[in-house]
Amino acid sequence: MPRINYLKNNATKLRDSGYSYNMISAKLGISKSTLSNWFRDRKFSPNIEVLDRIYRGPIKSAEKSHNKKVKEIKELLELGVKELGALTNRDLWLLGLGVYIGEGTKNNDIIRVINADPAVIRLSIKWFREIIGLPEENFAIRLHLYPDNNIKESIQFWKKETGLSDKNFQKVQIDRRENKKILKRKKLPFGTAHITIQARGNSAFGVKLFRRIKGWMYGALSQ
Repeated sequence: MPRINYLKNNATKLRDSGYSYNMISAKLGISKSTLSNWFRDRKFSPNIEVLDRIYRGPIKSAEKSHNKKVKEIKELLELGVKELGALTNRDLWLLGLGVYIGEGTKNNDIIRVINADPAVIRLSIKWFREIIGLPEENFAIRLHLYPDNNIKESIQFWKKETGLSDKNFQKVQIDRRENKKILKRKKLPFGTAHITIQARGNSAFGVKLFRRIKGWMYGALSQ
């Protein structure tokens, strides 16, 4: 039997058994274009092996794409950390000022930073301590929670994250507005922390500090 007939007979058996062009081509070394030409008018019903490949193909592709993305994110995060390097004292000054520009109060001589991200709150506390020299007793923290937040768990969470003690914590405020409750439900599991600086009789940590910070902001934003 000529080789071409032998190959076609074997390819026909495989095709009738439900194998795809890719699988037949891999088994017999026949190009997919030739197989398509031979079987274009022949009925085809994929077998379990082919169906499994069809099903698993997108899953494998999605898994490969996901893993590639995870790897890229990890590499870029590591690169970013490396590029930044260690913060100098001036770096911390400007970084904290940037946070205050975005999250701090600008009016009524009140010095306050508001955020739900513990990393932002920790940075703000570090800024006040190390750049401004603020004593522990001048910090006050008030939690703004929603009805679905657990008050005790939220207080413990923020105590751990900030390192502040019971004496720094003020009475918790619960936002009971119905529209706010729906919008924020489950999105802020420990509410929002409001860090306020209290002068406690020392004007250097009151209005004077507020005006210094305003001066820093003006100096940075006017350039």
